[in-house]
Amino acid sequence: MEKFRAYRIFEENGKGKGRLVEMTLDELDPGEVVIRSAYSSVNFKDALTGTGAARIVRRYPCVGGIDGSGTVVASGDPRFKAGDEVICTSYDLAMSHDGGYAGMMRVPAAWVVPLPQGLTLFEAMAIGTAGYTAALAVHLLEHNGMAPANGKVLVNGATGGCASLAIDMLARLGYRVTAITGKAGEHGYLKRIGASEVLGREALAAATRPLEKSMWAAAFDSVGGEQLAALTRTMQPHGVIASFGNAGGIEVHTTVLPFILRGVRLIGIDSAYTPMEVRRGVWQRLAADLKPRHLEDIAQTIMLEELPAAFEKLLGQQGRGRIVVFTGER
Repeated sequence: MEKFRAYRIFEENGKGKGRLVEMTLDELDPGEVVIRSAYSSVNFKDALTGTGAARIVRRYPCVGGIDGSGTVVASGDPRFKAGDEVICTSYDLAMSHDGGYAGMMRVPAAWVVPLPQGLTLFEAMAIGTAGYTAALAVHLLEHNGMAPANGKVLVNGATGGCASLAIDMLARLGYRVTAITGKAGEHGYLKRIGASEVLGREALAAATRPLEKSMWAAAFDSVGGEQLAALTRTMQPHGVIASFGNAGGIEVHTTVLPFILRGVRLIGIDSAYTPMEVRRGVWQRLAADLKPRHLEDIAQTIMLEELPAAFEKLLGQQGRGRIVVFTGER
């Protein structure tokens, strides 16, 4: 039986620890669709899982990688056939079901999205869960009134994968984007991918009163904590905030005043279990009007054996943009 490489998470001393192994198809979790993998990606959750920094995996051993793209080899579901190029992201991948860090994937058909025309398998993983989350946030905020004419859009934690892709998408749609980052050396990068202006973290640190000057028509926040609280105080009337991260903490201390006096709306973005009709629609937009224009600048490619170094870099907040993992045959 064919063997392939996989980055598998094992339990060691009560914590998860990843290492490169060889596997065969019959060792993978069951599913109707067998996919020959081409690419995966590195997300913050992957770094937590692969290093044991957080207990996210629900059972061991488990192949890591919450994203995957590739070509169908076999399918027990009539919606897919051999030769189809497909995407599979989120759901229970790399938590209770073997994920994308392997030469082969076997997954439930209900998790699989056909690769939209206009995207390559590489581009799909340069976008991945991070870009899908950003696109879903754009989609939901538009449905709650966000429009270019309303004013500036702030993107917080701007050098992260999700935030970088959000900047690119928003700029393509004609929004005036203000990026906030603590990395002084990355201002040029953020402007290249679409930010109109770049501010340091101190721009939010001074926002401590219940209501501050109205500044932002919309905001995309991957940080959480006090910075998200500061955003609620600085939004324009009827401003909308997308919350999709907690790098700065899980607690948000604010008042009801932004919500009852300015009509501010705080919208949570859960990309893991989006209904399939919405998921397919957002991926179609990612191949069209939301397709990032600077993927070559935003994404870098690594091999499976380079994952540990990538994890440490990401957890140390030294990363920028997206990391694509080549999982195919050399």
